[in-house]
Amino acid sequence: MSEFIQRRARLLASMEPNSIAIIGAAKEKTRSRDTEYAFRQDSDFFYLTGFNEPDAVLVLAPDLAEPCTLFCRAKDKMAEIWSGRRLGPEQAQIQLGFNHADSLDGLEDKLLALINGHPTLYFAQGNDGQFDDLIWQCINTLRNGPKRGFKAPHTIKDVRSLVHEMRLFKSDAELALMQEAANISSKAHIRAMQFAKAGATEYQLEAEIHHHYAMNGARHPAYGTIVGSGDNANILHYTENSSVLVDGDLVLIDSGCELQGYAADITRTFPVNGRFSAPQKQLYQLVLDAQLAALEVVKPGNTLKMVGDAAINVLTQGMISLGLLQGDLDELISKQAYKAFYMHGVGHWLGLDVHDVGDYKQDEKDRPFEPGMVLTVEPGLYVAADAIAPEQFKGIGIRIEDDVVVTQTGHIVLTALVPKTIAEIEAIMQAGV
Repeated sequence: MSEFIQRRARLLASMEPNSIAIIGAAKEKTRSRDTEYAFRQDSDFFYLTGFNEPDAVLVLAPDLAEPCTLFCRAKDKMAEIWSGRRLGPEQAQIQLGFNHADSLDGLEDKLLALINGHPTLYFAQGNDGQFDDLIWQCINTLRNGPKRGFKAPHTIKDVRSLVHEMRLFKSDAELALMQEAANISSKAHIRAMQFAKAGATEYQLEAEIHHHYAMNGARHPAYGTIVGSGDNANILHYTENSSVLVDGDLVLIDSGCELQGYAADITRTFPVNGRFSAPQKQLYQLVLDAQLAALEVVKPGNTLKMVGDAAINVLTQGMISLGLLQGDLDELISKQAYKAFYMHGVGHWLGLDVHDVGDYKQDEKDRPFEPGMVLTVEPGLYVAADAIAPEQFKGIGIRIEDDVVVTQTGHIVLTALVPKTIAEIEAIMQAGV
């Protein structure tokens, strides 16, 4: 509870005097007819509240006697019999440390009274159309009621600019959760390596991974699991996961669990039969060398662009050596010739969202790393079956991805449990046979 209370206090301290912030929770989403997807709370709302029910509203106002108010669904015995327990306002206030909590009944009138007289209003415009309508209805009512003593805000600000800057820097409690998510995910990847064999299917590897997540308290993956064998690995966001594994092919798995809202994000590439062929070894070692070079750059003061440049330099030089590219190294890099076989960025922020929030630039300059930032480092090399390339490399797709936290002196790899050298992968796959 103290973690969430501290976050709300920090946000209140960063708001303008005599301002008010209104933040909405996620809503349940229909999957088909009268069934819903598993509920997943809005990340910003969860970050500030720890409250995991739909339709709630958080109000923060530093000038009020009760600066933190939660509006949530009232207790309802019959509704709870059908659809699950509700915390209710009284317990929400006690368990989550709000100054005040109330039901959603008459919400518009309650918000109207709270917004009235505050010159600045923070909310996430455009995030939810229905919530936008509610807020604008309140503003318009205030604008049209000066004779009733109403005074509407004259400045609207996006609350996300404040919250997302906070979310970019992880606390010790967050890092502990992310380490646990990384450990669960790493062991799931090892399980998939040891299960893999010719004749198995991509979706069976997916099932092995998801089973390990759920059995260790992470009921859901953080994003759609990618299991791409053979040429399927050259589709960056391949999600069909329906092909049969073929002896002699590689398989690329990009998957991470979500634990108490926090994501892990790991990619490993390994041989279906447990042994890399000579061409596979050449490409794989090149990607691994690029990732190790990129990881060396992850330290305070450096930038994500510097990390990417380190990977690009190694990859491009390797592509020249292997005959995938021809020409001068600097000229090929300048012309971005490497994009024929490496077409994505080197990484992204990681946290409550797998592609987490936070600015990558400040004052139009690349943002330097600072302790507490968490990012992925994930170079790859993709030689499609129809690529113009040496025949022995065609149909091979490789990506190696780890989760990394910036520390005072450098970085820590959160996902170090899952092997990534050729020798380690072959050894652990043979041990699983």
